[in-house]
Amino acid sequence: MTGNLFIVSAPSGAGKTSLVRALLDADPKVHLSVSHTTRSPRPGEIHGRDYFFVSRETFREMEEKGEFLESAHVHGNDYGTSRKWIDDERMRGNDILLEIDWQGAAQVRKLVSGTIGIFILPPSIEALRSRLMGRGQDSLDVIERRVAAAREEMGHVDEFDYVIINDSMEEAKLDLFSVVRAERLKSAKQLAFHRELIKALI
Repeated sequence: MTGNLFIVSAPSGAGKTSLVRALLDADPKVHLSVSHTTRSPRPGEIHGRDYFFVSRETFREMEEKGEFLESAHVHGNDYGTSRKWIDDERMRGNDILLEIDWQGAAQVRKLVSGTIGIFILPPSIEALRSRLMGRGQDSLDVIERRVAAAREEMGHVDEFDYVIINDSMEEAKLDLFSVVRAERLKSAKQLAFHRELIKALI
């Protein structure tokens, strides 16, 4: 049985990373796709775990060879998802989760049928701004630019299959877990996975 391909997108500050980590910790059947990027590692990030950090030259070479399922230019840096790695993992029956922006999500949907898109929203612009300021990593000017970019990103929310409003982290986690479980329980998946059992029952 081929595994599901989930896309989780959100504006910066919506809590996407925390929700994804919670899902990965709770469900060993979900594997995170590790993207390639040209940006520098942030404190605590590890090459091969959080991202594959590569030079712009290496990224361009991979892109020209068609090695990316999707790629996007975001906030001055490039991001790309390995096509082969995802195909191999799904054929092994693993569910794969992509943390990518709406541009990458649109590219993947065109190439992979049955992709499941999940968009995370903040409860308000004020909450988004407060979360960004709470990181203590950016100046006020940068934060306002991120808020403006977030508004533009959130304009694409209707392109996704599911929408989760992250007002309460605990409720948002349950919502995300529920989406994953519901997709696995769809009849086509269950009929394929439990073919012998269903054949015996009927």
